[in-house]
Amino acid sequence: MVIKRASKSPKIKLFVLDTNVLMHDPTSLYRFEEHDLFVPIMTLEELDGNKKGMSEVARNARQASRMLDEIVRACPESIDNGINLSDASHGQATGKLFLQTEAIDLHLPPGLPTGRGDNHILAVVAFLAKRFSKRPVILVSKDINMRIKARALGLEAQDYFNDKVLEDTELLYAGARELPADFWDTHGANLESGKRDDGRTYYRLHGPLATELTANEFVFQDARESPFDAWVTEQHGNTVTLETLTDFSHHKNNVWGITARNREQNFALNLLMHPEIDFVSLLGHAGTGKTLLTLAAGLTQVLDAKRYSEIIMTRVTVPVGEDIGFLPGTEEEKMAPWMGALEDNLDVLNGTVDEGGDWGRAATRDLIRSRIKIKSLNFMRGRTFLNKFLIIDEAQNLTPKQMKTLITRAGPGTKVVCLGNIAQIDTPYLTEGSSGLTFVVDRFKGWPHSGHITLQRGERSRLADHAAEVL
Repeated sequence: MVIKRASKSPKIKLFVLDTNVLMHDPTSLYRFEEHDLFVPIMTLEELDGNKKGMSEVARNARQASRMLDEIVRACPESIDNGINLSDASHGQATGKLFLQTEAIDLHLPPGLPTGRGDNHILAVVAFLAKRFSKRPVILVSKDINMRIKARALGLEAQDYFNDKVLEDTELLYAGARELPADFWDTHGANLESGKRDDGRTYYRLHGPLATELTANEFVFQDARESPFDAWVTEQHGNTVTLETLTDFSHHKNNVWGITARNREQNFALNLLMHPEIDFVSLLGHAGTGKTLLTLAAGLTQVLDAKRYSEIIMTRVTVPVGEDIGFLPGTEEEKMAPWMGALEDNLDVLNGTVDEGGDWGRAATRDLIRSRIKIKSLNFMRGRTFLNKFLIIDEAQNLTPKQMKTLITRAGPGTKVVCLGNIAQIDTPYLTEGSSGLTFVVDRFKGWPHSGHITLQRGERSRLADHAAEVL
């Protein structure tokens, strides 16, 4: 008998963990509330086989092994009857952890040999489902094909959901909202207006609408004679202060020769150029201008305003954590194949320099390149960036843990900008709801020194816009 104590309540489920769940989130051992967990011997074998190396997967495998070791060492006498996770986690969970301690009969259809790790785990699930027929036995796996095979065999299977920030990404914070058409008529009595020292107009809003707004959220309305664009600069209970924006669509306010082509780009440039905003996240599909606006703002603040010493740009190399050592050259040369977007946008920005003809543009190009450093994500641990403009490109391919690792590298005076499109995730086992980019957008919402905007409109070309709609 593998499990010597069956739960008295049929509501207490028995979850069988696939290896990829532990390698994706080692803390998943404490994420199943009152339910019991079963770890097959093959899962432990695969953890052992993936523990070597410096990749994120290897680090997670080592962490999962350490956590299992701590749990077992805390209650070694309970290993046959199940280890109470509430004792090991100091009250964070109430279920039990069962390890496969005995050999079991593995029976699967001939087309699924149990020599393979996935099929071995499926056979364990089938055995447990038969052994505890009155209790829900459920395989938890991040592998879609694994779940399909399980269901084809009549077994219950589900994805690991506890790492998801949002169940529905349609609810993800957009960073901007349109004011009701009757806003000025309805809320006029609750508004106080005035002028700042820098000539900007501000409005203090009281009432229920004010409680719905968050710090650095943008508001807009087109129903007036002239469009109204503002953002929340202060929030105190049911009172917020709305302040008009810098109009970066006007040529006099151009950023490295770039002007905003639509409302969301203007919002983005206000965030990117504001010295008190330490963290900015920009979402949007290809061609909305995320990288171009960010590089233009970075170059202006590095070379003109001298606010930052240099631009650091990094992005995840797909697959995640792959060693780039097989490519020749320096770290920047190894990263070059993944930095095509940087080169394309630098060509656009260099074309905005009119002075000095070809010689002036060549000198500017050399100056720009000397102030932009390309770094690999693989070597970010232990580093601290002081007074840098840090750009994290393709951030949708990062896990929440990787995102935390990167953002916590920021030292005094550093600004971090995350760019990405959650509809284009290339990393295995990540979804729109569990992406690190979704994670930071949701967690930084409302912090006075952060801002987010979702860019809606493509500005690349009419061909690209049409292709995005019809293909």
